Amino acid sequence: MDFPQGKGIREFNRLYKELDDLYHDLSLKMGLSDSAFIILYAICEMGDGCLQRDICLMSYLSKQTINSSIQKLEQGGYLVLKPGKGRDREIFLTGAGRRLAEEKILPVAIMENLAFEELSPEESRELLRLTGKYVERFRAKAKQIL
Repeated sequence: MDFPQGKGIREFNRLYKELDDLYHDLSLKMGLSDSAFIILYAICEMGDGCLQRDICLMSYLSKQTINSSIQKLEQGGYLVLKPGKGRDREIFLTGAGRRLAEEKILPVAIMENLAFEELSPEESRELLRLTGKYVERFRAKAKQIL
């Protein structure tokens, strides 16, 4: 089979995978599953009271994966779920969850910010602009299948 992958997309995919692997390694080092890390990160970013569907949209993980990890974090005493509107259940960090997030998630967020701040303002704008443009173009092509 002739696989039509150019050098540019091959390098882009390699960098994407390398970044994904880095987050996976950080999650493991922090003693968390990838999904638990993502859930805690999302709650830190969106704030207490966010919904499972908000985390799904932010993370692109399946509802089942998010639900399963939320249940484990709840059983571990890190989250509590409270009734929201309709069938929604709002997610809140407990005291233990807040300490876990401060210890495991906050350092990673700080590292992300420091790394991004090491780019010049022009580089960071260009990175965001070009990545957004690529996603937009790829999404347009993917609509033929989706």
